[in-house]
Amino acid sequence: MTHVNRREFIKKASVTSASVATLTAATYARVSGANERIGVAFLGTGGRCQAHIDIVNRFKREGKGIEPVGVCDVWDGNNVVKRGLYYSSERCGLRPDDRDHVTKDYRRLLDLKEVDIVCIATPDHWHAKMCIDAAAAGKDVYCEKPMTKTIAEAHAVVDAMKKYNRVMTVGVQSMADSSWKTAYELIRKGKIGHVCQAQTSYYRNHIAGQWRYYPLTADMTPKTIDWDMFLGHQFSVFDGVPLAPKMPFDRALYAQWRCYWPFGGGMFTDLFVHQTTHLIAAMGVRYPKRVCGAGGIYLEYDGRDVPDVATVVADYEEGCQLIITATMISSYPIEEVIRGRLGTIKFVQGGFVIIPDDPRKGAGLPPRLEKSLSGEFVDCHPPKGPNADTTALWDNFLHCVRSRNRETWSPPELGAAAFTTVAMGVQSYREGKVLFWDKDARKVVPADASWAALWEARSKNRGKPNQILGWEAGDVGSTLSPPDYMKLAGPWTDGQDPAAKAISSGQ
Repeated sequence: MTHVNRREFIKKASVTSASVATLTAATYARVSGANERIGVAFLGTGGRCQAHIDIVNRFKREGKGIEPVGVCDVWDGNNVVKRGLYYSSERCGLRPDDRDHVTKDYRRLLDLKEVDIVCIATPDHWHAKMCIDAAAAGKDVYCEKPMTKTIAEAHAVVDAMKKYNRVMTVGVQSMADSSWKTAYELIRKGKIGHVCQAQTSYYRNHIAGQWRYYPLTADMTPKTIDWDMFLGHQFSVFDGVPLAPKMPFDRALYAQWRCYWPFGGGMFTDLFVHQTTHLIAAMGVRYPKRVCGAGGIYLEYDGRDVPDVATVVADYEEGCQLIITATMISSYPIEEVIRGRLGTIKFVQGGFVIIPDDPRKGAGLPPRLEKSLSGEFVDCHPPKGPNADTTALWDNFLHCVRSRNRETWSPPELGAAAFTTVAMGVQSYREGKVLFWDKDARKVVPADASWAALWEARSKNRGKPNQILGWEAGDVGSTLSPPDYMKLAGPWTDGQDPAAKAISSGQ
């Protein structure tokens, strides 16, 4: 295969493509003038975006009233890696020399009336700026995960979508699977009792190193890449702080940006956010109170910033814990489960298994999982086939756009909660500190000893509601069934045996 430059793209586009018809001025007018027709602009046309282009083109052929009308990318692109501006413009049936609809400046597309939706698949540090600008321009948004680069940006996006009444989906593919909603409904009905802990993981192993499998090509140069626009050092979301600092051009920083802190959050935000989003949806929790992040670069010594082994432990005021763990240097996984007092939900292909538990059986040695435990299988019929989950997300998103329903399957409010969890893990890992989430101020604060003290005080109070300690009035308290001999426990006051008090009072 050979590289294809802009001139070759323009020359090739002068002949109508047999597979995708080139859009004309009349076509643009039809897109913007028909209420049932939705125009999509793609911002960031890398590898992930190609799946979105596939889906929108297929929807167009199927007569679903949607059509690609614009593309934006900082790189010209080529046919070797099959991504970039001019490669993608051809796939969308757009003329490469149409500077209104094929551009390296996303703001041009936001000015177009025929653009109803933007699909954002840029590096993470651009997500918030583009989302907020799109909302202000009256566009609905499909944004790839993670929703933003920082926690403050995530909440700015939530606020912007509410302010401008825009529909947004965060591209967490697994949210197209009904397993999480079905599990949540069963948990609410008490199927597994009090939820105490959940765990999830993301394991990979690649000899080149995580994200180094994205190829570098010789024609990635400052002549074909708008490096300043990629960095975004002239753009800001808050107080003039640049999206990324100005730095020398580097092909690896451009094509393998996930390896570096200025542009993303490594495994924490790129991979953990997938699992965190659907598990907190299933558990019925959102923001953690306390987060600790751990890990390190233990093998992939290739100049990267981000760790190849990482774990986040998140504790919730609801009285449960979430563990998210991964390594990029071993592919053997752990089970994805939600543990409750009366049972465990184990997620498997196609749905989940409910494994019953009985606290009356007594304590013993931890079981070894030489074989899978049996239980009730719940078939959730998830989407099947290549990009089936992304297709389902798009279907739901378009339905919500047309009905003006902001409650998509993967809304920004859920995206912000999941991102906050994993981003706190990044901050904890990098600063070496345990962190608290201040839900009223919507910001991260240093942790102290109050977390353990609160639960110890609750134990001393036998789990009864206590407004001073911050528990809700409807708190159910303890579900223990203490043995009779626990009546012998308690402080001896005035030298009197507490058991004698219990006997005298007829307890």
